[in-house]
Amino acid sequence: MEKKYILAIDQGTTSTRAIIFDQKLQPLATAQEEFAQHFPQSGWVEHDPEDLWLTTVAMCQQACERENVDPVHIAAIGITNQRETTIVWNRHTGRAIYNAIVWQDRRTADYCRFLKEAGHEPEVTRKTGLLLDPYFSATKLNWILENVDGARAAADAGDLLFGTVDSYLIWRLTNGASHVTDATNAARTMMYNISEGCWDDELLALFDIPKKMLPQVRDSSGDFGVTRPDLFSGFKIPILGVAGDQQAATVGQACFEPGMVKSTYGTGCFALMNTGNKLVFSNNKLLTTIAYQINGEPVFALEGSIFVAGAVVQWLRDGLKMIQHASETKALAEAASDTEQVYFVPAFTGLGAPYWNADCRGAIFGLTRNTGPAEIAKAALESVAFQTRDLIEAMREDWGGSGQAVLRIDGGMVANDWAMQALADQLGSPVDRPTITETTAAGAAYLAGLAAGLCPKPADFAQQWVLEKRFEPRQSCEHTDTLYVGWQRAVARLLHDPKI
Repeated sequence: MEKKYILAIDQGTTSTRAIIFDQKLQPLATAQEEFAQHFPQSGWVEHDPEDLWLTTVAMCQQACERENVDPVHIAAIGITNQRETTIVWNRHTGRAIYNAIVWQDRRTADYCRFLKEAGHEPEVTRKTGLLLDPYFSATKLNWILENVDGARAAADAGDLLFGTVDSYLIWRLTNGASHVTDATNAARTMMYNISEGCWDDELLALFDIPKKMLPQVRDSSGDFGVTRPDLFSGFKIPILGVAGDQQAATVGQACFEPGMVKSTYGTGCFALMNTGNKLVFSNNKLLTTIAYQINGEPVFALEGSIFVAGAVVQWLRDGLKMIQHASETKALAEAASDTEQVYFVPAFTGLGAPYWNADCRGAIFGLTRNTGPAEIAKAALESVAFQTRDLIEAMREDWGGSGQAVLRIDGGMVANDWAMQALADQLGSPVDRPTITETTAAGAAYLAGLAAGLCPKPADFAQQWVLEKRFEPRQSCEHTDTLYVGWQRAVARLLHDPKI
């Protein structure tokens, strides 16, 4: 029986998608469903793990039905996921003992501050490439063990398992047969030594986490187990590719050469620069991470993370009720007054790179009586361009090499031409949008297809990347620099008084 399809699961922060790809990685059918976000306290963000699981199964089945794909023809499954989000479940029942603590969650800020003041951050950064921040999984896992009744004793007894979302889904898909993750997700936990390629015993002791809870770490392209037969009409489908969402997008954008940069615009914004087999540690509070790992060989990257990008548009829609659809922001921005300069710093859950301030909260500066929805929408879109410039300038300084001048972009927000033009203007360099903008799912599908023998090696795959539109800078450097200085002043005010 011919195996000619690849099923990609893209489990994101606000929705779950399943996409059927053909052998040339052309998307044939997509199913997507949003799920509830839970905010128990200020700065806390949670998901119900059952929502993640149920939407995953439902979307996989819907995608197959829409293209009338018989599961017997699916060669492999690739999984990409929201990173750092932390789930703990009972190995015997499969039930999570607490909601998933989402990557955006800031509840462990005080704990991270305590560890910093105790002098632990240099060691953490040297081993993991990360900063001591609530963003990552280790302190979230510690919080669950310390605050959920019976969790510590159950973990010590070996009854509990930890995983990022990929591990949790694989465990459920394989009916508990596989407790695994890949190197890219492991590298985001703050417990994995990226230079030695293993869980670090000293870090586990620091965060007081039993090693027996942790999944086995594997290559991004390889064997992660097979699905239980009842999910796909009695057929077992191998899971052959796994990568965290930003690393999967790096693969999907074919950023295989050192110096290449991609930026993904979803809920947040994440820019990665391939640094090859070289570990580059940042002087600008960027992260050092694993871009992908194939045949046991890790490829490293510098990463800058923005917590709020597309989420600021979602807030205009759901919070302010200012728009009904995200696409409306383009027309609003075009209609905004040229005499108004409003700055919107969307620090809803703190500021990410290069600031890393967990205490900051969002603010809008420059309001006048003439400010209306158009000016606020424009400021929201411009905030994404300003934050990206923060990242790219820091990245180029750290890299010090001949980094690619062109930025490759992807994610749902890149459909907004106004926002992408503003991005090119601020960067002063071209911005390239590919024909397939959902490169996160494509990257996961490629990793699975590579292991299944359906997809070519990376160098050949890179030749298949196709440009849809290039955005060239239109505004003068003098004008964009003036706008950027205003942005820096707005951020400085928040940093001076995070509770402003």
